[in-house]
Amino acid sequence: MQHILSPEAMLAESFADLQEVARRYHPLYANARPFPNIYFDDFFQEDFLREILAEFPDLAARKDNIYYNNPNENKHAGKGETDMGPHTLALVRYLNSQPFLEFLQALTGIEETLIPDPYLEGGGFHEIKPGGFLKLHVDFHKHRLTNLDRRLNLLIYLNEDWDESYGGHFELWERDMSRCAVKILPVFNRVALFSTTGDSWHGHPDPLTCPPGRSRKSLALYYYTNGRPKSELKASERARITTTFVERKGMDSPAMRRYNTMVNLANRILPASVVRFIKKFRNT
Repeated sequence: MQHILSPEAMLAESFADLQEVARRYHPLYANARPFPNIYFDDFFQEDFLREILAEFPDLAARKDNIYYNNPNENKHAGKGETDMGPHTLALVRYLNSQPFLEFLQALTGIEETLIPDPYLEGGGFHEIKPGGFLKLHVDFHKHRLTNLDRRLNLLIYLNEDWDESYGGHFELWERDMSRCAVKILPVFNRVALFSTTGDSWHGHPDPLTCPPGRSRKSLALYYYTNGRPKSELKASERARITTTFVERKGMDSPAMRRYNTMVNLANRILPASVVRFIKKFRNT
């Protein structure tokens, strides 16, 4: 077995005892505004994470990867484990393993058993080029293939020497969309985690201002349960398999508002099977 498959080669020394970290930080996570969230710096061994960065592909160069380009988002994404090198695969499989799932369970306090997503639906490598963005949204609530309930997002940022003037902050907004409550700069070896519900509004809504040749890189993993508390979603939202975007009042374009009105109407009137087909077709 290669050394890179060992968790000790991945985690920073301060995070080696994950259960102790979970016990210590659970109150901060559970009571965070505007909804349960937390981020950690220097979570992984730096040399190991640089191997992940070295394996990061040029997502724009491959036609079989995903390019979202509409009023809500301008970003590139990989497809599952496609293009992942050995270090990245080792990391993904550890983050989907029993020890890490038990850490997430204890940290977040989610009572239902957490289930990883081997398909990396919507996850994996993400990249935003200069001028790109991801408007504020709540994520799809049901996995397209497994029909499981989406509960957690884990984001690993891979941007060395990232200056604040480049932008790209990950923003968490109040549940009523009144203001931004948390801004997280996507610097190298910063890990963000948050709970996904019907009003966990988040995104990178302003165009990226980094220099040409730079981009905002991240690795995303999502976690699920079989069932969830009914209080987290309205009854009409529980089966939703598409992302819901929202414009910031007075800050985003009328074109975005018109686009979202059309998409949300389609989500309400079309059968889930048709929406599932459209989503699958769009991501090919």
